[in-house]
Amino acid sequence: MKKVFIILVLSLFLVSCTSKKETITEVSSPSENIKITFDLNAEGRASYQVFFNNKTVIDTSYLGFDFSNAASISTNLELINSSATSTNQTWDMVWGEQERVVNNYNELKLELQEKSDLKRKVNVVFKAYNDGLGFRYEFPKQDNWDEALIANENTQFNLTEDYKTFWIPGDWDIYEHLYSTTKLSEVHALKYANHSDLAQTYIPENAVNTPVTMVGSDGTHLSFHEAALVDYSGMTLKVDTDNFDLTSNLVGSKNTAYKVKRSLPFNTPWRTIQIAKNAPELIESKLIVNLNEPNKLGDVSWFQPMKYTGVWWEMHLGKSSWDYGMTRDDKGNWIDTGKAHGKHGATTENVKRFIDFSEKNNIKGVLVEGWNTGWEHWIGFEDREGVFDFVTPYPDYDLKEVVRYGKEKGVDIIMHHETSAATETYTKQQDTAFAFMQSLGIHAVKTGYVGKILPKGEYHHGQYMVNHYNNTVEKAAKYQVAINAHEPIKATGLRRTYPNTISREGLRGQEFNAWSSDGGNPPEHLSIVAFTRMLSGPVDFTPGIFNIKFDAYKKDNQVNTTLAQQLALYVVIYSPVQMAADLVEHYEANPKPLQFIKDVGVDWSATKVLNGEVGDYVTIARKERNTGNWFLGSITDENKRSLEVKFAFLDDNQEYTATIYKDGKNAHWNDNPLDLEIETITLKKNDTLTLHLAEGGGVAISIIKK
Repeated sequence: MKKVFIILVLSLFLVSCTSKKETITEVSSPSENIKITFDLNAEGRASYQVFFNNKTVIDTSYLGFDFSNAASISTNLELINSSATSTNQTWDMVWGEQERVVNNYNELKLELQEKSDLKRKVNVVFKAYNDGLGFRYEFPKQDNWDEALIANENTQFNLTEDYKTFWIPGDWDIYEHLYSTTKLSEVHALKYANHSDLAQTYIPENAVNTPVTMVGSDGTHLSFHEAALVDYSGMTLKVDTDNFDLTSNLVGSKNTAYKVKRSLPFNTPWRTIQIAKNAPELIESKLIVNLNEPNKLGDVSWFQPMKYTGVWWEMHLGKSSWDYGMTRDDKGNWIDTGKAHGKHGATTENVKRFIDFSEKNNIKGVLVEGWNTGWEHWIGFEDREGVFDFVTPYPDYDLKEVVRYGKEKGVDIIMHHETSAATETYTKQQDTAFAFMQSLGIHAVKTGYVGKILPKGEYHHGQYMVNHYNNTVEKAAKYQVAINAHEPIKATGLRRTYPNTISREGLRGQEFNAWSSDGGNPPEHLSIVAFTRMLSGPVDFTPGIFNIKFDAYKKDNQVNTTLAQQLALYVVIYSPVQMAADLVEHYEANPKPLQFIKDVGVDWSATKVLNGEVGDYVTIARKERNTGNWFLGSITDENKRSLEVKFAFLDDNQEYTATIYKDGKNAHWNDNPLDLEIETITLKKNDTLTLHLAEGGGVAISIIKK
């Protein structure tokens, strides 16, 4: 009898254990350096916290939404279910900074429901990685709710100190602002409104754009961004300077009371926080691409990473023009003369000159801007719909002959589609334009969206344009066309899902050195970009300017780096398409530094960030796919530096010929930018070099297997 009683008690205990489901409200990264906790307070308000190495980096931060067609979701929530899973996988980059990417995270899914009559449901999903975290909202299919008109997403990031912050304003139209370096409490974005050098700009709040990077008093590095931005509005971060608090502020539209319109079910983009103990770890992080879906296109071998030259820089210098027949009258107004003025850059003869140069210098592409009709009719015009077409060249440009000649020389033409932000015109013509490219065997296009978006009332970074940019990428893939977008939406890792998304601008680029009124990009610019904008994805910065001072064209403008830094940028600033941006004659006059551009790779099997501090300096080494050769780039801001580099990353038992392109003893970004020394030595694994960088300078090294 006693034995039966014990069995009965044990059975009841087991039933009670299995029937009571554990509520999980926290998750840690695989190495347990990052922990996320979730909570519902007495009001049913959802919040989270983030800990890094047992230190609170994000304190209690609330989550919620406002809607234009329904009550807000902010309080009166209950947790109806939670679950945890783990993933550890490795995937291959079609092209990129490395060949293989480890995707290792622990996930926590929290299913929330309102206690009110509607009982609306929303899930919050956290993914904890060793290099940061991502979280997003999921709106599941449900009986009482079929459409969400989101007026604002109220995602909070409650910081625990007044971080040193590297930021650009939360402009709804453009990312082409210089970075500011201030305390978080000193962010003042509104003072940058209506910048005279920008084609369009709109800054409605004291907010910053992402990625925004911060450095704490103990060296903790944070960078806030988003991943997988699809059918949603771009996110800026509103700054509460008194409380060190960030809150999501979605880009809106003048045409609607809501900022996002979605039918249920749907997911928001991932809200991301990269967390590192030092600056180099931020660059090495693959958090953003890991939070995107796998490749949906399959084989994209029709696109190959390449260096390219092109008809581009000469227009910014004023040597030639995009248009065929524009001039100004006595009052400074533009006039279409209807006749060639002799300065048109995209001529058959000029493009063939670039093809010949590219063939001789291991450069596989030539970009041609200003080739198609319409450039006379969009400057200063409010109604730009219907101005451009994307199949009709000017009379002095034989496109088919140029393509034929390029193929004969092993050089591809890169198409250019400047839409003038007339999106409906471009959308209507895309099938025709991409089919035309496919018929010519052209596989890459640089798109542009200069000007205020048409239809009126939309912004470059709102849901309307997010969809336009992403739809363009998907449409182009059907015709085996890769997109390099200028005036784009931010990069959010979609290059993993759609690897024909090869690069984009999305920052203040090289051209600002040629025509801005504020002195161009300062020497610190790219040492900030490497730890901010570049964290989101490839950057089409157009490096390689040899003629640093433009006295022959524009005496008041120049590049604010040394020649050595221009070479180093081919390694530091990542893109699978890298432009040799200067004029042919400037390269031909400088064959020794040109050799580095000729040699340097564009597609990598491994990347090592050897040192760096945000806004000060960075040194990166990359290993070229197929050859196993390494290339190193190191850049600094306005301060000269000596940096020790150990070559521990080289292969065992292998000697390399290292050609070092370095600042000369008297080099200086302004006083003597062309002072360059070239040295050749033998390197092997674990050798050490001290790199001496001048003010605004750099070092570039090709490390070729013997």
